[in-house]
Parts: sequence; C-alpha cells; structure tokens
Amino acid sequence: MPRAVAFAAIALLALTHPVFAKDTMTDTSASPPVAQKRDHTFEHHGITVSDPYAWLRDPGYPEVKDKDVLAYLNAENAWFEKRMAGKKGDIDALFKEMRARIKEADKSVPQKDGDYLYWIEFEEGAEYKKWFRRPVGAPADGSADQLILDEVALAKGKDYFRLGAISVSNDGKLLAYSVDDNGSERFTARIKDLATGQVLPDEIPGTLSGLVWVAGDKGLVYSLANENWRTDNARLHWLGKPLSDDVELYHEDDEGFRVGSSLSANEKWVIISSGDHETSEVRLVPAADPLAKPLLVKARQKGVEYDADERDGTLYIHTNDTHENFRLATAPLADPGTWTTLIAGSDEFYLTGVDLFRNFYVTEGRLRGLDRIELRSYTDPAQVEPITFPEASYTAGLDDNPEWDVNVLRLSYASMIAPSTVYDYHLADKRLEVLKVQEIPSGYDAALYTTERLEIPARDGTKIPVSIMYRKDRKPGGLLHLYGYGAYGLSIDPGFSTSRLSLVDRGFAYAIAHIRGGDDLGRAWYKAGKLDKRTNTFHDFVDVAKGLVERGYTKAGKISISGGSAGGELMGAVANSDPQLWGAVVAHVPFVDVLNTMLDASLPLTPGEWPEWGNPIEDKAAFELIRSYSPYDQVKAQAYPPLLVTAGLNDPRVTYWEPAKWVAKLRELKTDKNELLLKTNMGAGHGGKSGRFESLKETAEEFAFILWQLGVKP
Repeated sequence: MPRAVAFAAIALLALTHPVFAKDTMTDTSASPPVAQKRDHTFEHHGITVSDPYAWLRDPGYPEVKDKDVLAYLNAENAWFEKRMAGKKGDIDALFKEMRARIKEADKSVPQKDGDYLYWIEFEEGAEYKKWFRRPVGAPADGSADQLILDEVALAKGKDYFRLGAISVSNDGKLLAYSVDDNGSERFTARIKDLATGQVLPDEIPGTLSGLVWVAGDKGLVYSLANENWRTDNARLHWLGKPLSDDVELYHEDDEGFRVGSSLSANEKWVIISSGDHETSEVRLVPAADPLAKPLLVKARQKGVEYDADERDGTLYIHTNDTHENFRLATAPLADPGTWTTLIAGSDEFYLTGVDLFRNFYVTEGRLRGLDRIELRSYTDPAQVEPITFPEASYTAGLDDNPEWDVNVLRLSYASMIAPSTVYDYHLADKRLEVLKVQEIPSGYDAALYTTERLEIPARDGTKIPVSIMYRKDRKPGGLLHLYGYGAYGLSIDPGFSTSRLSLVDRGFAYAIAHIRGGDDLGRAWYKAGKLDKRTNTFHDFVDVAKGLVERGYTKAGKISISGGSAGGELMGAVANSDPQLWGAVVAHVPFVDVLNTMLDASLPLTPGEWPEWGNPIEDKAAFELIRSYSPYDQVKAQAYPPLLVTAGLNDPRVTYWEPAKWVAKLRELKTDKNELLLKTNMGAGHGGKSGRFESLKETAEEFAFILWQLGVKP
C-alpha cells in the first residue's frame, strides 16, 4: 500500500470530512494536520477523564473504513512524506550503506533433523527466504537439494508477507506452514505434499500458534485466534477432513490466559500450555493418541509459573514456585503434582530455561546479567559443565537443536562488536567449532570499536547496567543513542547490529539501558518495573542518560533515543518528564494510551495484560497510577524534543489509534516548533514492513531523522 496519498486528495478529504481544525482545512500540505477535537468523557472511580481524540478509534475495528479516520492518517502520512522529502538523498545513502553490510546471497548452516539436512537461503536482492533440504549423506553440490517452501513466490504481489509456523511431518513427507499477508497476525495454515509439491485442500484460517504433527502424521494440533485475537483453545485437525470435524482438545475459560501447544523434546507428548504474565498451567497429551485424556501437571496457582518436559517417565519442571529466579524440579508421571527440587533457586543465578536431550540436559540462564549455558548429567547432579566464551560481555544461547539423541550442540553467539557466530559444541572433547561468522561485505574491523558494561545508579541507589559501544577514535562528550525497553520480563541482550554502525561510524556511542521491567538481572529486576513499581522503568532510563552525561560520554540535547511497543511507552513517558535531555526521539508503534487500553476489556490483549500493568477497572489505585504516567494522558503544554512516531493500521498489539491520538494531542499542546512526524503503515502491523530490505528502508528513515535533528550531515 502507498504510504501517502496526493496532497490534493488530502485537501479534498479534509473539506468533505471535517477531521481537521478549521485553520488547516484549506491546505493540509502547508502545515501539519491538526485533528479535530470532539467532546468525549468517561468516568471511573468518581474521576472524569476527557478524551477529545477518542474518535480516532474506528468503531468497526479491526476493519478501518471510517472516512474521517483514514483522512487524518493519510494527512499525517502526507506530512511525513513532505517533511522527509528533503532527506530522500540521505535516506537513500543510508539505505545503500546498510544494505552493503548485508550478504544478500546468504544461507544458514544446514542442520540435521531425521533423514534430512535443512537450511534457509536468501537470493541476491530477495526480500524473503527459501527453505531447502537434502538427504543426509547426499552430495552438497546442489544436485540433491529440494526447495520445500518458497517465501519469495508466496509473497509475490503482496504488500505484506510473514511466515508464521513451519513444521515438517515426522515421516518427512508433508510440510505444514502458516502465512499472514496483511499484518493482522491471523495466519492461514496450509499443508504441502513435499513429494509432488502440491498444496493439499486442507486450509485453516485464523490460526495464531505453532503447528504440531500428531497421530502418525494424520493430524495437526493448532490454536485459533478468537474474535478478540486471543488463543483460548488447542484444536486437532485430521488431514483430509473438513474443519467442522476438528476437535477442541482444550478450552481456556480465563479470558486473560493464552493457549499454546508444542512437542516434548522426545516427541512423545503434546504439551498444551496456558497462562498469562504471572501464572501458568500445563497438560500433556500423548502425541500418538491426541484424543486421550490430558494429564494435568499441576493446577494453576496465582503467581506460579512453570513449564514441563518429560524423559523416561520423569517430568522436569522449570518453575518459580519457591524462588523468583526459578528452580528445576522433577516429578514422576504417575504423580505429576509432587515436585522434588533438582536445582534450587538462587539469588545469583537466574534459570531462564531447560532443554532435555536423551543423555544430558542443558540449563540456560544469566549470572550477574551475563548469559550462561551449562550441560548437566541426569545421573550425577554435581556434574555441571559450563560452556565458556572469550569475551567479557556477550549474548549466547542454544540455537536450532531438533534431534533428541545428539553429541553435538548448535549454539549462537554475538556481542556489540562481535558479529553473530554459529558454533557446534562437541561434547566429547568440549570443543567449540566455528561454523559460520556473519559476513559484512562492505567490510568491518572489530579492532576499531570498543564495548563496555557500566553500572549507573538510579535515583533510588539501584545500579543499572548499561552496555555501550563506540569507535575508539570517538571524542568524549559527543552524540549518543540510547535504547531501552523495560517490560514483560524481556531482556535486551548486547548483541550485534550492522545497521547500528551507521550511527556509530558517524561519531555516536550506542548504549542499551538494561532497566527494571526487563529480567536482565533476574526475576526481581522484572518485578521492580511492573504494576505499582512501573515508574522505576522510566526513572532508570532518565537516570542512565544523566549518568552518561556526568561521565562525559555525551551532553544533554545530544542524546537520541528509541524504543518500540512497550519501549514506545517508555519514549512517551521520558519525553513528557525530561524533554530537555533528548535531541531526537523515535517511538515505534508506541503503547502510549495505556489508561484507555487497560480500561477496555474487549481489546485483544487487555485482560492478559492486567498482571503486568494493573486493572484500572477494579482498582482505583491502579487507575490513578496508570493515569499518572500514561504518555497520552500526561501530554502537557511544554517544549518537546523532535519526535518520529510510527504505527501499523493492522496492528493487533498496539492499535493504530494509540500513536495517532498521542500525536494529535502533542500537536495541540506542545509549545515548540520541533518536528513531530507520524508515519502509519497502511498495509502492515506491529513489526512494520515485512521484507528484509523494506524493513531496512524504515531503519534508514529513522536514522536520517535522527541525524537531521542532531545536525549531522550523513
């Protein structure tokens, strides 16, 4: 879809549909569009709230057809195009530079799964991948290669394309896959006969899940998104049968819980998991007999999260029931609710996951914020074999390891200055073998850069980790880009990025603030940034920026910042609280209308989000706290830094009207003349453009905006 319509058409729409204030109705291309204010109030807990831009939510959502709404979004897009038009040369140059760092004709390292080796390839200039396999032992000269899925062909003619689940049947004859072609994250699942290349008549629209082969490859387990985009079910589809014959294996009655299914590591069980952000529950169904009565591992207890896998009649349960940093427990299948500690919870080590293999198992976690991978023995709990890496700061983890019985583990590794690396770890001699190092065709010399890990105290004395990289020849006090997220217990790892170099090579330092709300330092770190402690996240980010100024890395006004989704909420909050610090702010699909969204139980994510943010419908304290920091509600008459805001019309996670309302209110109240731009992808969702180069163009736009606002000539 085009990102904007002609200026003349916008002006005509403005005259026909009075969505703009009167002083901009006659020529919306000469000045920013100003959204009309329409009286709208609501009351909760005896508090009346005015929301004059509530009309920007199309009542027919998820279909957006309201002419006034579309006119306003198109006007903002036209204004974005007009203001960025003079930067087209810079955008093109940045895009060319970023693209030159990508090896266009590239392939992954083949991995064995059963009788075949599987890998993916990008062709020169292609936006999307192709999926291949060849029989184990066949020559690697291409003669035995089989193209099993062609994303390029599937995406042809589409403005948006995203592959969801992909799963080869156990006998290797069938391929199940799902596709979203509009960004709504409602995927249509199909099945392909790999011998003939024909797509079978079976078609399952509206999925939002993995696709799990069961019953000797005669059936698929999947989940449908309901009318509110919630997966409250696990269903079984028999191949060749109509969808009306599909069987619901499990239904979740709690509207805040989501359901997902996967296979156990030994492929004997379908694991049906249900949970929200703080509570979970697991059932096991025999993969050979999916209609058998499910085995409940343990009934849900509020605040207790767990996941489970099975080996030789013993369940291995990863849970936070006795320690917030999780423990590993075991239980017999015959008595699945009786858990015995195998690895105790620890204040120092955060156990993030457990992977079972036939003859050993692997624990993953973080020790003082640094990734740690350990191999462990089933028979000797004291036998622990950590895998060590050369750098002091990095991100590492298990890669694709599909087989049960292995003596080699596939690993991934990167740091802020070390390109992504794929290793095989040979268990017999404890040896790391480098299989692939990310190539940068235009050249990259790691010796030109340095990376540090700092600790900067927040206002309450808590030390906040900061990962930072810059060129060794950078002068102190220069430009700096600061990135943050801080929500849902998601860590932001200090990994490698080729596009980031376009800022760093222009004198920027690039920093990641590991703020509370993420789980970078363990579960307590996450809890210290959610619910009634949410404002810690915003304070941490601001205090990190001030600390970097105090340490001479940069100066106030020379800092650009960015974040997306919940990280976009962070951008809105700190733009409200400390606008003088920032030289440019980029907020991608920002969750900024927090109060309204958390008050609307009909929205897809809201009930499941209450454990994260609080329930302002029932809790007055939660209502008042959310209102006190919700970026949209706290916009005020003051000078704001330059802002670039993005949205997706089909975004089911952060609905398009949140950034639209926020920008409208900013235009009304801000007292400065700094740039404020809103770009809405009219044919995409939460992740923006879907192709690898189309996505890169949007990064080039972002960086061009930052350089423009900070006075840097690309």
